[in-house]
Amino acid sequence: MFRWTPPNRVKMDPRLMFWFAFASLSPVLSLGLAALWGGGWSLWALTHMTVFVVAMDRLSSTALASTNQTKGVARCLSCCLGLVHFAVLIVAVAALSGAQLGGGSKLALAAAVGLFLGQVSNSNAHELIHRSGRFERALGVAVYVSLLFGHHVSAHRRVHHVHVASDLDPNSARRGVGFYRFWPRAWIGSFRAGYRAETTIRRGRGIHPYWVYVGGALVCVGGSVLLSGGKGALIWIGLAGLAQTQLLLADYVQHYGLRRMQGADGRLEPAGPAHSWNAPQWYSGAMMLNAPRHSDHHMHPGRIFAALEMRDEMPTWPYAMPVMAVLALVPPVWRRIMDPRVECWAGERGQR
Repeated sequence: MFRWTPPNRVKMDPRLMFWFAFASLSPVLSLGLAALWGGGWSLWALTHMTVFVVAMDRLSSTALASTNQTKGVARCLSCCLGLVHFAVLIVAVAALSGAQLGGGSKLALAAAVGLFLGQVSNSNAHELIHRSGRFERALGVAVYVSLLFGHHVSAHRRVHHVHVASDLDPNSARRGVGFYRFWPRAWIGSFRAGYRAETTIRRGRGIHPYWVYVGGALVCVGGSVLLSGGKGALIWIGLAGLAQTQLLLADYVQHYGLRRMQGADGRLEPAGPAHSWNAPQWYSGAMMLNAPRHSDHHMHPGRIFAALEMRDEMPTWPYAMPVMAVLALVPPVWRRIMDPRVECWAGERGQR
């Protein structure tokens, strides 16, 4: 049985960043082999993004220790992942639109690439848009634009982080709302809310970022036509749709049913440990750059992913984040698992 104890008392241990790098970058090799040769490699690429992750989580229940000592290495990893994202997307479109792979291989490859884009690229782009460096932030924006979801940058930073766990945030689901009802509200609502927030801030000054988001998306679709014709454009749009669905699934499961209390003056309490769901599983957490440590991220948006923490007072899912996202696709099962937990948590905070 695998047992790895994280370096709680060591200021800097290369093993910490090794697991982040291995978990997030190793699928790229699997996807590349699948794009080249298909067959069993396509099946392995899909297994790598699903069964392998669950198995690695179960091999050890020990969470990776948090540290701020590896900040420089963590930022380099994020930039590397951001650049690799474009290679994965372009190679996948070329492979899926070509005639070299069979139908089954293409289906498995498309699913694996979609999972990578939604779980790794999305998590990493989220990390990049919170960095202060101009290149890092621009790279994060470019990743979201390539996923035809550039408006998420404005909606996430200007709306979600301000109004999270309240009715003013279209990406915070109320208890009892299923994912399929949440999806269009969150997509359309975040697009509109992000646009309003950016327009209010800029007051007509400078280039509105929505020109970049929409124009960049058109350039990506046009580029895919040049790369692989109309079929390539449809494949690019399809892969982007898979990634967008997973992004919205992440928002859905991370804030489902949790609400910030409102004071007598009408102001919401600060975002705290109780306003996001979290998961302690080590491997899926490393693969998604600690995205499941979501409460600490909302409390400290600028904190590097390797330094995010978990505490006992933070709501915790019964399973890892990828598993919870799958359960959310079956609303009756999701509500049976989560509604009692939401009610219990609300009761502890006096929100009944």
